[in-house]
Amino acid sequence: MTVLLIDDDPEVLDSSRQTLELEGFAVEAVTEPEAGLARLGASWPGVVVTDVRMPGMDGFALLERVRAADAEVPVVLVTGHGDIAMAMRAVREGAYDFIEKPAEPDHLVEVVRRALVHRGLVLENRRLRAQLAEGGPEGRIIGRSPAIEHLRAAVANLADAEVDVLLFGETGTGKELVARSLHEGGRRRAGNFVALNCGAMPDTIIESELFGHEPGAFTGAQARRIGKLEYAAGGTLFLDEIESMPMHLQVKLLRVLQERAIERIGGNRTIPLDLRVVAATKVDLLRLAAEGKFREDLYYRLNVVTVPLPPLRERRGDVALLFRHFLDAALARSRRTPPPLDPALLARLAAHGWPGNVRELRNVAERVALGLGDGLAPVGASATSAGMAGSAEIEPLADRLDRVEKQLIEDALARCGGRVGETAERLGITRKTLYLKMRHHGLSRDDFAEE
Repeated sequence: MTVLLIDDDPEVLDSSRQTLELEGFAVEAVTEPEAGLARLGASWPGVVVTDVRMPGMDGFALLERVRAADAEVPVVLVTGHGDIAMAMRAVREGAYDFIEKPAEPDHLVEVVRRALVHRGLVLENRRLRAQLAEGGPEGRIIGRSPAIEHLRAAVANLADAEVDVLLFGETGTGKELVARSLHEGGRRRAGNFVALNCGAMPDTIIESELFGHEPGAFTGAQARRIGKLEYAAGGTLFLDEIESMPMHLQVKLLRVLQERAIERIGGNRTIPLDLRVVAATKVDLLRLAAEGKFREDLYYRLNVVTVPLPPLRERRGDVALLFRHFLDAALARSRRTPPPLDPALLARLAAHGWPGNVRELRNVAERVALGLGDGLAPVGASATSAGMAGSAEIEPLADRLDRVEKQLIEDALARCGGRVGETAERLGITRKTLYLKMRHHGLSRDDFAEE
């Protein structure tokens, strides 16, 4: 990630460059706006910090040119002649931020840091959208944390394997998303993907939903009905909340898995099935089996391959990326303009416990897109005081940003196997800066080294 500094005053330019380079930023400094514009492009990984009053092309004209090249490149305008009207114009015309000269070094660094994070999220979301357009599990499963990289690799490895799969994860971790990725990434993608929530079906109709029925099989059965199992032939049957399936149906499902054949209710003809079953649960099925609440033989039949899904609290490095992805989708649906992602919001997202996992995060993004606030308690608020006006103690902004920075560095070190040089390069900072930040956060590369 690069900071492009543009100012016609060489002394001011050199001062700003030194301030940013001392913080570990890669900086390109130019006195001519045209020279800076030549560096930009749709995939340019950086931000622009430019003076407003310059001969030939002022900052607002430059802003217009930058936005024409890529409307999502953050542009920070700096001027010694600032006023409220100019600041309002800057925001109205799409500037990321507005700073008055002489810029306080700490303020300049903080604005640039936020802008680079914003740009990084934009580029990552573009990459993800391109993958979604191409299809396949890589595009569906979003994240850069080691846990998600491992999950993507498992899905890619199992997509074409003709084995039944058991997905294990908390509510909201994306079990149906993973099931669809398994289906669409394999040779059964041309067949149907049939999803059935075993916990949402009354006992009186779930058997008919699964197996179908013949005319006259029971009162009200006037015509033949194809069940979910038969409809999924050639494709994939996804059984969510399998732990909720009634015991008497577990016996019948076990027989289906063993024989790959069914009989409709009220019928005598055996119908062969060619399908894959992906089941999902949020509880320990073996523990339920020991308690007599789930059939042990069915558990072992389903448990050919178990894929665990990590909760969001174990992949906090993905929170900002996922939030931006869901926010973009919500804004597109509601045809609204993107709101600014301020550090306080990102800090609340990073500090939240996410008991509802990805589903809860998506709901937060929907609220933010509609201008309803995020609905999260301030960082540092207790469970009893959350939501009570004036009663929650707000953690200082510096502490919040410190926590976010530590989590980002931990995630990068884990992805790079503890290699400091590679980690520093990916984070866009110098090796010295990374060492100082690791010391500040009490991190050791040995904790992340690959075995």
